[in-house]
Amino acid sequence: MPLKQYIRDIQDFPKPGISFKDITPLLIDPIARKETLQLLLSQIKDKKIDKVIGVESRGFFFGILLAEELNVGFIPVRKPNKLPYETISASYDLEYGTDTLEIHIDAIQKGDKVLIHDDVLATGGTAKAVCELVTRLGGEIVQVNFLMELSFLNGREKLSNTEVFAAITY
Repeated sequence: MPLKQYIRDIQDFPKPGISFKDITPLLIDPIARKETLQLLLSQIKDKKIDKVIGVESRGFFFGILLAEELNVGFIPVRKPNKLPYETISASYDLEYGTDTLEIHIDAIQKGDKVLIHDDVLATGGTAKAVCELVTRLGGEIVQVNFLMELSFLNGREKLSNTEVFAAITY
């Protein structure tokens, strides 16, 4: 099934000049959603995973499904002041400034094998920040996987020492 047909481009969203990749049609279609989940799972089937991280907010959709299928814990990584317990944070550069992500300090135990999931790999800043959080808490990154990769933005370069998979590549 060509999954790209379930991703629609929304021009000038969230600001002029941006072509936003809307995953709503994929989420609505149960067959496409299941096929996407199976494709993501196929790349980690022989790997030991203890926890799955979903990155706010679109990374939560498949992140929680992956954790459920793998029968492991799910960890939300969120923007500042959204998690209720004590956190650590990592900042990363955006084209127009910086942003920050946080994780609970007790979400990962030393030696936990962690799968990180987000919706899109663009410049790699978000994923690199999440990798930093996992490493600081003593976790081992098994893979960083994405629903989509915008390969022309070279985000993989920031994740050069990490296994990366994307279900759809642009």
